[in-house]
Amino acid sequence: MTKKLGAEVIGTFWLVLGGCGSAVFAGHQIGWAGVSLAFGLTVLTMAFAIGHISGCHLNPAVSFGLWAGGRFPGKDLIGYVIAQLIGAIIAGAVIFLIYSGKATSAASTFAANGFGDHSPEKYGMMAAFICEVVMTFIFLIVIIGATDKRAPQGFAPIAIGLALALIHLISIPVTNTSVNPARSTSQAIFAGGWAIQQLWLFWLAPITGAILAGVVYRFGFEGNAE
Repeated sequence: MTKKLGAEVIGTFWLVLGGCGSAVFAGHQIGWAGVSLAFGLTVLTMAFAIGHISGCHLNPAVSFGLWAGGRFPGKDLIGYVIAQLIGAIIAGAVIFLIYSGKATSAASTFAANGFGDHSPEKYGMMAAFICEVVMTFIFLIVIIGATDKRAPQGFAPIAIGLALALIHLISIPVTNTSVNPARSTSQAIFAGGWAIQQLWLFWLAPITGAILAGVVYRFGFEGNAE
């Protein structure tokens, strides 16, 4: 179990460093499309690196969704979530320390998720909630389906990474894209203020969408197709 938790720490660290780091350090140069690709690449590369060790969840919502889908034991949930938070927060600290070394740094918003005035395109709370639920639901359908024993073997990391990139292309304008409570927490801690106040949505909505996906796949698509 220690190896699995260690892999989740490192994997989630890479996801936040690669995804949020690209937004903070290079967002003005690479734009939303570049940030979307960066998030997808972090999952794709780490899925190949640690998928065989921990399953490469990197996300509390993924762990909850796999549990709801009967793919992950409930007794391991808390340990995985803690490991993911540790990895994400360490990555957030690294990003903050690097960015703080910039002479003109202004990291108050960081790469935090938000709604209303803090949405990139000023989407309201309900729009943000619906977006996060739906995006996470689809993400988990892709994850559970791509790792189904009936699916083509060895290609799951590619499908999952591309799905995450597409999710960001759709939803960055709405919420700056969470679908991952650990990722959201890591940035909110350093952004502070409004980001902490709005963090509840970026736990509730992704976990809700993930659990719905796990239940739908488990009882709708698991087993032999008919």
